Amino acid sequence: MNVIEHVRDMSAAGLHSNVRIMSSLLLTMSSNNPELFSPSQKYQLLVYHADAIFHDKEYRNAACKYSMALQQKKVISKTSKVRTSTGGGASNNSCCLNFLSQIEVKYKIAECYTILKLDKDAIAVLDGIPSRQRTPKINMMLANLYRKAGQERSAVSSYKEVLRQCPLALDAIIGLLSLSVKGAEVASMTMDVIQSIPNLDWLSVWIKAYAFVHAGDNQRAINTICSLEKKSLLRDNVDLLVSLADVYFRAGDTKNSILKFEQAQMLDPYLIKGMDVYGYLMAREGHLEDVEVLGGRLFNISDQHAEPWVISGCHSFYSKRYSRALYLGAKAIQLNSNSVQALLLKGAALRNMGRVQEAIIHFREAMRLAPCRLDCYEGLIDCYLASNGIREAMGMANNIYKTLGANAQTLTILATVCLEDPVTQEKAKALLDKALAQRPDYTKAVVKKAELLSREQKYEEGIALLRNALANQSDCVLHRMLGDFLVAVNDYQEAMDQYSIALSLDPNDQKSLEGMQKMEKEESPTDATVELDGDDMEGSGEEGDLEGSDSEAAQWADQEQWFGMQ
Repeated sequence: MNVIEHVRDMSAAGLHSNVRIMSSLLLTMSSNNPELFSPSQKYQLLVYHADAIFHDKEYRNAACKYSMALQQKKVISKTSKVRTSTGGGASNNSCCLNFLSQIEVKYKIAECYTILKLDKDAIAVLDGIPSRQRTPKINMMLANLYRKAGQERSAVSSYKEVLRQCPLALDAIIGLLSLSVKGAEVASMTMDVIQSIPNLDWLSVWIKAYAFVHAGDNQRAINTICSLEKKSLLRDNVDLLVSLADVYFRAGDTKNSILKFEQAQMLDPYLIKGMDVYGYLMAREGHLEDVEVLGGRLFNISDQHAEPWVISGCHSFYSKRYSRALYLGAKAIQLNSNSVQALLLKGAALRNMGRVQEAIIHFREAMRLAPCRLDCYEGLIDCYLASNGIREAMGMANNIYKTLGANAQTLTILATVCLEDPVTQEKAKALLDKALAQRPDYTKAVVKKAELLSREQKYEEGIALLRNALANQSDCVLHRMLGDFLVAVNDYQEAMDQYSIALSLDPNDQKSLEGMQKMEKEESPTDATVELDGDDMEGSGEEGDLEGSDSEAAQWADQEQWFGMQ
């Protein structure tokens, strides 16, 4: 057993620190005496040394050492050709083994480049591997890189190749569906395995469910996932519950979304996936103490995922500490550049700080990554309205309406833009009536309709609308708005009760607190029109002023510059 075999055994045993020291010494010996090891042995030493460095997370150094190994492989290839031409023989098994190792080394280099966010370099390395020699993991990495780079056709081809080799690769299936490949076509690629293996009949329904998700058909997605979740063999599956919670969120059903996220958390206390959306919803609902606890718990699980940073950012955002929210959102993006929630958080913070053009860039990137999520479009529309770009906002709202159809959410978005133009007030009213006819409990539509009624000073009609909406739900904004309407009709006692309920739901709701304080200071309210505002993260009317001193802004300025936010 020679020294190279000892290094090989240590590497296989996971003794990476030992391998790093020993291989370094042996490589130095080889440099000082080139005859000490054969070219093949030196190649193996370089690979083991690079593997140990990769394990220490020194990815740029590891990529360099892997590249040196590939250069050494070229020396071996030239030597082999010379031996063949002179009649020398070589072991076919040895050549095959070295050949496969070379592909693995290229994959490792691409992995280093991916971690270093050098996606173009990673693609170039993997593209250099002939198609027939690509393993499933190489095709999967290529597909994800192509998709991220916007090369959709190449991504589809690579995902299909993964499925051809591994028909149960469900993440590859999701990748294809997200690129608008028809569910029926994807299902056909798994049909043989479904028919040949017992208890896999649910897979075709699973594919159908995610096809609906990526087509933006939220209601059918909810129905299909519910049918799967009710099956005895798949009941209480955490991934299905998280997906169901996410689709409820996309459909604007906050109550059921939170319920399903909490159910998933109870089943898996270490759950990270989807918790950024859950934390955002909880922060938006005013449960900031719970959000703070959730963020701390997730940091204890892993600080290398975007989710805990997004959750802490949402806590800062709804505490009106926008500078800190901006930093936390940027940190989340650094960890996962595909985190839609992180992009939305950073975009919202930039918007509220008055940096609208920078915010627009982040909302557009979120739209590219999640074209069926309406909150991405809402954020962009808010930016357009903040910069008096009513024409751009109207164009975007009309595009959403035409693309995703006339549902309560798209109707409300279009109505929101129409409310900004005095000429289209009647159109806004008609759109909101249609939205509420479809979903009488849709909070955003109720809020916008109440704002319109306030402008028209139709207080009794507004009170009836809000009472009807609150019959089946309890929402801070709705209670506060009802309090405002009651003040307008001089019903001060019940107005005080509504403000109290609003503050019990969200102790940080400044407008409810101001309403109570105004009533306490003045014996009778003014007769002026009551101004209403249904603030939330997607459509916030908050001013860009930071809550806190200039010293707080300075505290985060260096960190913002470090993470490339200037």
